[in-house]
Amino acid sequence: MRSEKTPFVGGPLDGQALPVLTGPTGNPPKWYEVPVPDAAGGPPAVHAYERRPAGHSKRLGLQRGWKYVYVPEGREPWSPKWPWSSRRAGDGTTSTGTGD
Repeated sequence: MRSEKTPFVGGPLDGQALPVLTGPTGNPPKWYEVPVPDAAGGPPAVHAYERRPAGHSKRLGLQRGWKYVYVPEGREPWSPKWPWSSRRAGDGTTSTGTGD
């Protein structure tokens, strides 16, 4: 797999550029999580970084790579949005939405 040197902004990895593996599309993952072990032997603390554009070129406005920005509140929960789970069950509507 290919890796790319990606800078980190904020948090415990501030100012460092680490090699991050890229996916099949050539982009690094959207979220990068760093587990830090607890000194007392408890569960590790997880620091989350979100991928953001590093900048844009002046002339054409093309994106110039990625950077990871520290998110202190952690990673946002995500679940797939299935089309059949968008409607509430038992609300009395049919597929046409008339309620008959």
